[in-house]
Amino acid sequence: MSKTIKSIVSTPAAPAAIGPYSQAVRVGDTVYLSGQIGLDPETMQMVSGVDAQIARVFDNLKAVVEAAGGSLADVVKLNVYLTDLNDFAKVNAAMAEYFAAPYPARAAIGVAALPRGALVEADGVMMLTA
Repeated sequence: MSKTIKSIVSTPAAPAAIGPYSQAVRVGDTVYLSGQIGLDPETMQMVSGVDAQIARVFDNLKAVVEAAGGSLADVVKLNVYLTDLNDFAKVNAAMAEYFAAPYPARAAIGVAALPRGALVEADGVMMLTA
């Protein structure tokens, strides 16, 4: 029986991990994307405001998926966590800019708090094809 190879994906174009985790882990053709919040990868400071945080989250995810050899079009599942579900329409508008149809499956979840006082976080799963 062959063993599936696990590899770690890392890029300076997205914020460094702020805990004991990897930006992404690839197992075969599947890439598991860790949650991204609105941290600027150069300063490691949170960008200001929900609109800027949503854009930064998707920019950070894009950097990680590209480092893994894919694009946002390869994301098959996205989870979005919001401290205020009233920002749901803003996430939809941003997704329309970052993703094209067919869109990934998605969950949007209201949460009480996120790391570093973030207003939004997103993680996902990407499938790479040859």
